[in-house]
Amino acid sequence: MDSNNNNNYSPSSTSSPPHPTSTSTTSISTTTDPVQSWWESVSKARSRILSLSSILPSHPSSSSFSLSSLADSDRPAISFLSSPEAYSHISSSLSSPLSGSGSDPLCQWLYETYLSSDPNLRLIVLSFLPLLSGIYLSRIHSSDSSSAPSLAGFEAVLLAIYSSEVKSRGGKPVVVQIPHLSQPSLYHIPRNKPHKSQVQAPSTGVLSPPLEPQIAIKSTKRPVIVGVALDCYFKHISQMPSWSKVELCRFAAAWAGQDCACQDKFDEFDGADYFLEGRNVMISSNEIEDSSGISESEPKGVRIPLPWEILQPLLRILGHCLLGPLNTQDAKDAASVAVRRLYARGSHDLVPQAILATRSLIQLDKRTRETEKATAANASSNANTPAKAKKPEILLVSK
Repeated sequence: MDSNNNNNYSPSSTSSPPHPTSTSTTSISTTTDPVQSWWESVSKARSRILSLSSILPSHPSSSSFSLSSLADSDRPAISFLSSPEAYSHISSSLSSPLSGSGSDPLCQWLYETYLSSDPNLRLIVLSFLPLLSGIYLSRIHSSDSSSAPSLAGFEAVLLAIYSSEVKSRGGKPVVVQIPHLSQPSLYHIPRNKPHKSQVQAPSTGVLSPPLEPQIAIKSTKRPVIVGVALDCYFKHISQMPSWSKVELCRFAAAWAGQDCACQDKFDEFDGADYFLEGRNVMISSNEIEDSSGISESEPKGVRIPLPWEILQPLLRILGHCLLGPLNTQDAKDAASVAVRRLYARGSHDLVPQAILATRSLIQLDKRTRETEKATAANASSNANTPAKAKKPEILLVSK
């Protein structure tokens, strides 16, 4: 799928919203009447959500779910984003064997929604990026990709996110300052301060080179476009629902490949499945029990090439899912499986960057779990230990 043929919505228009007149009106009302601007934002979100009614098929298992109830809330976009039923409803349509074509109305809805000026509506689109990119990459690299339908709809959504990031970066690379070893540490004051002539300036490391505008997804540019989209997801990951994070972790585990004994090198358990005592959580290579009830038992995706353009943002996301204090246990367990799979993949492919990064995440995961287990054991022992009776206090009173 190197181009967006038969696409009803051109990705080249991603640099500007489809309705510039309404956008300018909104910006004027923001400066004059905040209440009117808020009402326009709510009305726009309601309209976008209700437009899904004619796109999504009815779901017999979710007869109690209604898009109108989400649209009628005070914050429609946030209500939609935090609804597992809404996510499951759209996920089933995106996972359809015929999804992702240029005429797919759901892809067109995601594309147009991301072009809107409402940041909360954009968050809705980003929450489906793990599923969309996972299905897209898996179909592209599957053995029967020649017989797969057109994926121009998926590519249009990815290009919309990529083009937005190109515009926000303004042609500049993403860099990081690396301090030189001759400089004093930030955590202590050296006894003998080095002379100014001996202190070298920090070097600059390039995390991402300047991005070039793209109007189609060619095979040579596909890793960069997907990687930039994943990096955009990472920027907003604190606002993503847990089921979206679990989805990405499960795809990452599938992208890494089949089970391998290398993934358990740093664990004290044998095999790919192990039980965490005191948590009632089973971590499995093919199954993650998600409390939202939307996860599936079968593995997602297929083994795909993992260049550094995709692996770098993917490891950032997994690091957040693994160590973020506010993440659910489902996300942490899914990320734990994914990083071990990626470590095994990096060990077989002999990729030093992947080996070092995944090994560090595994070590941090082990220490965190050991600390939590020890804390839980101490709390349990303290609760079961009876408190000693205090001796009566004797007060000395002078006569």
